[in-house]
Amino acid sequence: MDLTKQGITASRILRNASPATLYKEALLGEEGTSIADNGAIIAMSGEKTGRCPKDKRVVGNGESTSDVWWGKVNIKFPEQSFVANRKIAIDFLNSCDRLFVVDGFAGWEKESRIKVRIICSRAYHALFMHNMLIRPTKDELDNFGEPEYVVFNAGQQDADTSIEGVENPSSVALNFAKKEFVILGTEYAGEMKKGIFTIMNYLLPKKGIMSMHCSANSTESDTALFFGLSGTGKTTLSANPKRRLIGDDEHGWSDNGVFNIEGGCYAKCLNLTEIYEPEIYRAIRFGSVLENVVYDKRTGEVDYTDSSITENTRASYPIHFIPNAKNFCVGKHPRDVIFLTCDAFGVLPPVSRLDAGQAMYHFISGYTAKVAGTEVGVTEPEATFSTCFGAPFLVLHPTVYAKMLAEKIATHETRTWLINTGWSGGGFGAGQRINLKYTRAIVDAIHDDELVRQDYITDPVFGLEIPTKCRHVPDNVLIPKGTWADTDAYHEAAAKLAKLFHENFQQYSDVAGDETKNGGPLLGR
Repeated sequence: MDLTKQGITASRILRNASPATLYKEALLGEEGTSIADNGAIIAMSGEKTGRCPKDKRVVGNGESTSDVWWGKVNIKFPEQSFVANRKIAIDFLNSCDRLFVVDGFAGWEKESRIKVRIICSRAYHALFMHNMLIRPTKDELDNFGEPEYVVFNAGQQDADTSIEGVENPSSVALNFAKKEFVILGTEYAGEMKKGIFTIMNYLLPKKGIMSMHCSANSTESDTALFFGLSGTGKTTLSANPKRRLIGDDEHGWSDNGVFNIEGGCYAKCLNLTEIYEPEIYRAIRFGSVLENVVYDKRTGEVDYTDSSITENTRASYPIHFIPNAKNFCVGKHPRDVIFLTCDAFGVLPPVSRLDAGQAMYHFISGYTAKVAGTEVGVTEPEATFSTCFGAPFLVLHPTVYAKMLAEKIATHETRTWLINTGWSGGGFGAGQRINLKYTRAIVDAIHDDELVRQDYITDPVFGLEIPTKCRHVPDNVLIPKGTWADTDAYHEAAAKLAKLFHENFQQYSDVAGDETKNGGPLLGR
């Protein structure tokens, strides 16, 4: 194919190659690649086993100069530096003996989807994006034409730190005016996926569509959204055999309803078991990518409990590998929005009902917690606030997304809930992780309208409405204070978390209304 418009002159280019072809190319040409006993391909991403958010840069030109939420998330990048990065990437790609191109769509709603082209040097990256983009039909591919956005993935080539604004050998840079995204110095496949999500977070709100870091599932009569940061349960809880999966991570909410942005799923697989997550476990088969997992070199058996390479072991697979996934990944306007948090302090209730002010407060806060051992230097629970449950991927100011969500919730009379998938009976190291079967029972009770018929009490610290009963969940589990043996320790931990909420929200106090401000913890208000 002709890629001269993108500056690519390599002689051997494989466009939208089949999984079987990509398996062969990866096994022959990429060190560390193997096949698991379940048929998935195993690939290693090298030194970087997660995203590099501190190395993300955005060029400020054209409309983006005034539109972008500049700061720690979106760091301004000189245009000449982007040009230099692009040249390094293209020079590297043109030096490769073969390249891979994946042309696909982002967005299942045809009116708002965009055409994306991935140009990369690794077969594993091509298979990953074959899974994660929406795969064109033969006719759509034949008539694809020129893409609207191009991703140049030259992750095997380090960036040049002498270039202005490039601080590390890894560099990911986005240029909205050029409609290009350049990756250098990191082979972690998730950079491509989240780069496209960042683009959609810029484009969709301009069309009046809410872009969301959430999973979604549905029945014939209702749709549910699950917002949450990594590790809180978005993928696990949306893969429900009783409901149809719309998607596990990235969605839009338009005047027509909800639609998936992606064509696949990217599930964390540390401690994955068939008993607790059967749909995900069985989706890992031929055509799936297992990233940075430990496996038996003789048998190909994967050890999902081994985190010696990284705790961020991942599996990528097309969405139709989940048996109950929707054939066309769209749904009606949501009846329920669920915010997921993994509270390592052990003081938030397993489930609570939110009013309008609380919904906006917790959406803007985007709270979860890191636990000891997950990062160097983390020795006790550490609160993490990621506004809109996806700050690293936001491009516009958070209030743009919050306002859109508030309007849609009000218009469609959507119910909002906060579910804690973290600790109970004490914080990390003292209490226990809330049993997944209890969380699933809570989610089922929301879907079945059981929880709306229960009596509620108000949490005196956080002001949250807590149901006193939920089928298949012990009554004492629902009330956090009652699960702690040491009530003084509970009050101390609750007061600490409430203070952290208040301190974090100070940055939004000048733009948030009184109703939203009053949605926070009662203690210390």
